[in-house]
Amino acid sequence: MDSLQKIYCRAFQGAFRAALPILPYREPEILRRVKDIPKVLLRKHIDAVLLVTDQGVRGLGLTKRLEKGLKEAGIRCAVYDRVVANPTITNIEEARALYLKSGAKAIIAFGGGSAMDCAKVTGARIVKPKKPVHKMKGLLRICKKLPLLIAVPTTAGTGSETTLAAVITDSGTKHKYPINDFSLIPRYAVLDYHVTLGLPKNITATTGMDALTHAVEAYIGRSTTRETRFMAEQATRLIYENLKKAYDDGQNKKARENMLQAAYCAGIAFSRSYVGYVHAIAHSLGGQYGVPHGLANAVILPYFLEEYGPACYGKLAKLARCIGMVPKHTNDRRAAATFIQWVKDMNRYMEIPETIQEIRKEDIPAMAKHAAAEGNPLYPVPVLMDAEELEIMYEKIMEKSEVEADAGKDSEAEGVLSRGKTHYIVLSERSA
Repeated sequence: MDSLQKIYCRAFQGAFRAALPILPYREPEILRRVKDIPKVLLRKHIDAVLLVTDQGVRGLGLTKRLEKGLKEAGIRCAVYDRVVANPTITNIEEARALYLKSGAKAIIAFGGGSAMDCAKVTGARIVKPKKPVHKMKGLLRICKKLPLLIAVPTTAGTGSETTLAAVITDSGTKHKYPINDFSLIPRYAVLDYHVTLGLPKNITATTGMDALTHAVEAYIGRSTTRETRFMAEQATRLIYENLKKAYDDGQNKKARENMLQAAYCAGIAFSRSYVGYVHAIAHSLGGQYGVPHGLANAVILPYFLEEYGPACYGKLAKLARCIGMVPKHTNDRRAAATFIQWVKDMNRYMEIPETIQEIRKEDIPAMAKHAAAEGNPLYPVPVLMDAEELEIMYEKIMEKSEVEADAGKDSEAEGVLSRGKTHYIVLSERSA
């Protein structure tokens, strides 16, 4: 990136950082049990709701308890359960039509990040009926209070239950883009660990690493505050102490509860301090190939931490020390290297591949442009990169080409072949 672009990006980020104290951030009110939702609705005199979820979550019976409770409380419930892993504009328009037809007065998002993102933008379309979704892309394009929104996360990773962001896919252009507005922050977040018990191992893995990516990108960026640093440290500590336990034993109640809290803390951190290029690239991969967001983040994160180098050593070292990963006297370089190696080791332990097999070289320039447009000038990353520099990062996370794979056959015994060849079964964390 040339010097003038860098100056512009840093000035833009500096202005946002200066404005942080006066921006209308808020935190949702926390409920600890799904069964408390009908009480909230009755207190607010709401007698009809739209439940936004997906067929996987509903098919597992996770919404049954809520639907029964709403019925017993005399609250009508229309269900939209067609949300896909990377929610589309079609999902939003279908959900909006059902909301209007059913006479609903509030929205309950029940599921992973996909359900919550779909519910958020559905609410935005309800209050902004003349504004199409693609015109909401970017910052502060809604600025109007949504219908009451209650978010029930069934995974511990996306943090969408507390953020001002929603990520939507335009299936026509294969472009995935964020919508950011304070009105998108849910009014209530239901952190009920019971709905996460028994979550499949691969969803536990990728959503947990998604939460870690939120915390780390927020922490190493240049727009942190005392609160966001604290929240990122809390999230990282909880993940360090609990993710492996939750992965090994899906019924570990304390680990599940702590992972939900970690995702929430990470969500608070990145809502105010933003994320970075890991997310920008992950969004492009989701739009182009449908790669699940948490999986993409998990694969990409260590590559960028290494690429940033000394620019993030100090902050990574502080994270490593504060969570007890290394002794307090460990120097920055060694502590940062230990942290990065832990990320790699966690990925390997949870069978997350080292590369993204879907990437095609001919698609990289367009995806890099999308990622650069998303990241610059907004994301206060440790090291600024333009589209050409980001192209190199895509190439690093590509699976080996067929030529390289053929050349490596003779050395297979020596472990030359990429772990990206591993067939990693994905039940999308943004829908489970």
